[in-house]
Amino acid sequence: MALKLMEYPNPNSSLKLRFAKGHFATSHSHINYYVDLTFTKHRLSEAKEAARLLVNKLSSSTVVDTILCLDGTEVVGACMAEELTKTGFRSINTHHTVYVVTPEHTTGSQLIFRDNIMPMIYRKNILILAASVTTGYTVEGGIEAIAYYGGKTAGVCSIFASMEECGGYPVHTIFDTNFMMPDYQSNQYHECPLCKQGIKLDAIVNTYGISSFRE
Repeated sequence: MALKLMEYPNPNSSLKLRFAKGHFATSHSHINYYVDLTFTKHRLSEAKEAARLLVNKLSSSTVVDTILCLDGTEVVGACMAEELTKTGFRSINTHHTVYVVTPEHTTGSQLIFRDNIMPMIYRKNILILAASVTTGYTVEGGIEAIAYYGGKTAGVCSIFASMEECGGYPVHTIFDTNFMMPDYQSNQYHECPLCKQGIKLDAIVNTYGISSFRE
């Protein structure tokens, strides 16, 4: 049986925050809330609204040449590229457009870019877009990869975040833990208070979604 999600609308838009409270395991931590971003990432109407909200949070002086999409945010990233172009954000690209790219992950979870993608990274101003920023590991990996391949991080955006800053950059987000979940926790598994209380996991969650242990 799937977990029952709660829905609360964003007071400033048509987007909804969908989440469930429980005991969940990610690849990096144990968390007490699962935030479901499936529709925002894959439904065009929600992706467009998320893109509009995120672009409005960026400074007009921000230069964006490339959007690096993490966690399956390519649809939102494409909508952000269109929104940035429409609103006149600056770019150093020859064709005055914005590239939208996704990194490749090695077996060691490092991010790499193939030679054909390199021109979109090298000496470019790159905006990182993540579905969520909770531990910061994925975004920090993106920042490191951008620097390694000769690019410059222009900022960090996410749909949901429990962190205000990551890797030295402010996190521009639509939803944060102050919205309906002030008791949000993310802990290393050996420090998880729910595990210490003997509370079993409800599900495993990752970029692709959720696998419930409930019958």
